[in-house]
Amino acid sequence: MNHELRILFLDHSAALGGAELYLLDLAPAFAPPGEVLLLEEGPFYEKLRVAGIPADVIAAPGAVRRVAREAGPFSALRAVPGLLQLAWRVARKARAFDLIYANSQKALVVGSLAAQMARRPLVWNLHDVLTTEHFSAMNIRLAVTLANRFARLVIANSEASKEAFRQAGGRVPVAVVHNGIDVERFAAVDPEQVAALRRELGLHDGPVVGLFSRLAPWKGQHVLLEALAELPEVQAILVGEALFQDEQRYAETLRQRAAQPDLEDRVHFLGFRDDVPVLMQLVDVVVHTSVAPEPFGRVIVEGMLARRPVIATRGGGAVEIVRDGETGLLVPPGDVQALAAAIRHLLEHPDQARQLAEAGYQDARHRFSIEAMRKGVHQALAALQEA
Repeated sequence: MNHELRILFLDHSAALGGAELYLLDLAPAFAPPGEVLLLEEGPFYEKLRVAGIPADVIAAPGAVRRVAREAGPFSALRAVPGLLQLAWRVARKARAFDLIYANSQKALVVGSLAAQMARRPLVWNLHDVLTTEHFSAMNIRLAVTLANRFARLVIANSEASKEAFRQAGGRVPVAVVHNGIDVERFAAVDPEQVAALRRELGLHDGPVVGLFSRLAPWKGQHVLLEALAELPEVQAILVGEALFQDEQRYAETLRQRAAQPDLEDRVHFLGFRDDVPVLMQLVDVVVHTSVAPEPFGRVIVEGMLARRPVIATRGGGAVEIVRDGETGLLVPPGDVQALAAAIRHLLEHPDQARQLAEAGYQDARHRFSIEAMRKGVHQALAALQEA
């Protein structure tokens, strides 16, 4: 493949979600001469600049930014004039590139129009499971229609994402490339850092479990809180924060539940953190509690790379990562008793927990490295060029 392929990576968000962290790892393989174009300013833009990745911002009009995943037809219609103006501005920039690479669903909408205006091919990186558990039916139809009509290729982050796209009517070619994680970030953690951070957070003696995800109803933090009610000696750290208005309400209910007498002083809300590798090595078990199918499950891989036993929800991309009983444990979604039992089992059987953690680490470092991810995307784009 021509490594000088000029790619314009397009992402609607400057918040640090999973898709943005993925792009932060992928872009250095292509930029420069490629560039990342965001539709708003924020922490992600600053991360790109610090990493030396060429980046620019074309701010989306307010009506476009307010169209949410569950949006109805009226809010979508109000966004049309601003959307056309935004697409024209993106198209003008895209003419200096060979390819538009949409890294989110909103980026797909803007990128589809811009690709037509600029007469450039479009690739969509699908980071989501397109089901009504995650999106409105209208938004699913829109995404699939745009992909079928305008995208030359879809790169899905898991077989689960690919299958949901197919079930929703997707017909465009799909390449599955699992996300990659920087192995070295987890290998470089100093044990003294871990001990110091435990003191800093005010954790008392006893086991600690960690849940690393933005605070959102489908991520299932409430399941962990109810499981903790069955485990009176166990503390938890919740790393992540709410990004949207409905998630802010959910986060407040979590804090209210954590303040109840049976959980008081055992649940620590840490917000967004840059020191995830240290935090993961601080905990005894990493838990993943999504109640809807996870498109991939980045934090599951991170927990494995941190050499911690992982308990994940069975479904979606998680079953492509964890081999139940070999590299981690899988529990049914939303099952409080099963989660509590799995946590208790690992804490009561430390030898098995260590075996799972080591097997998970060895598996993750080979299958989910940044190098494997970049190679997969290179190969997918090379095949597209040759088609």
